[in-house]
Amino acid sequence: MKKIFHQIATIPAAGAFLALAIACLFFSMQSDRFLSGQNFSLILQQVMVVGVMAIGQTLIILTAGIDLSCGMVMALSSIIMTKFFDAYGLNPYLSILCGLAVAMLFGWFNGMLVTRIKLPPFIVTLGTMNIAFAITQVYSGAQTVTNVPAALTFFGNTFHIGGTTLSYGTLLLVALYVFVWWFLRDTAPGRHVYAVGNSPEAARLTGIPTDRVLLWVYTIAGLFYGIAALLSVARTGVGDPQAGQTDNLDSITAVVLGGTSLFGGRGVVLGTLIGAVIVGVFRNGLTLMGVASVYQILVTGILVILAVATDQMSRKRG
Repeated sequence: MKKIFHQIATIPAAGAFLALAIACLFFSMQSDRFLSGQNFSLILQQVMVVGVMAIGQTLIILTAGIDLSCGMVMALSSIIMTKFFDAYGLNPYLSILCGLAVAMLFGWFNGMLVTRIKLPPFIVTLGTMNIAFAITQVYSGAQTVTNVPAALTFFGNTFHIGGTTLSYGTLLLVALYVFVWWFLRDTAPGRHVYAVGNSPEAARLTGIPTDRVLLWVYTIAGLFYGIAALLSVARTGVGDPQAGQTDNLDSITAVVLGGTSLFGGRGVVLGTLIGAVIVGVFRNGLTLMGVASVYQILVTGILVILAVATDQMSRKRG
């Protein structure tokens, strides 16, 4: 029995899944509304933006990096998508592509600074976070864009399965996680991400182009931030220049709670999805209990510290 528990403990996402199960059990005893299909659908809709953003954050943290700019890049991308249509009458699908391209450009820029100039990812993304924020505020005039075409709000539309309402954005969220999980597990480029995170020097000596891997990881992460921007517009129906200001921390929280090591090289992207849902479950459950939002933030902070401490202790035991 002890051996079985030890084997379960070595699975990166096992702790996250157990925490999610305990949280659901606790909140189900506190509120009759918690376990309803409609409530779980609401939780998924609330976490889909941060959840998609956390995919890009997972890729970067797997390489022992971190990205503080993701929330502001997402906000800028959403403003580009909506403003290009509203101000210039651009085709909505071209507006979406422009928003995605800007997000990828920021990711590429982060990757270039990390790989070519060898700057720490924390410093690089702290700088680009402020750059993206300033551009967003100046370009939008700090005004919300409300003239949004149907093409940008499609993923906010819903459909019914039984008595439960689901959004197309939720389906996209799950599909993206399944695809990235397959990519990291079953393809050579995916395994290179883990190798670079474990030991960049050892990866280089085996013939893996470490700088190239890091560059495409940051660029693809930017693409996920752009997709998150599209989901944000779809969910709110506007381009909001104030969006994303805490999403960088929320995405890191989801990754850490999902069992991905901040030291790189260890983690499963599906664990990140569980981590994002954990945050959503806690906030939803505490709201149903009537707990003030400030205490919800407190609980989230405690969860992050516990998750990081657990990761650190597991590394020492290893």
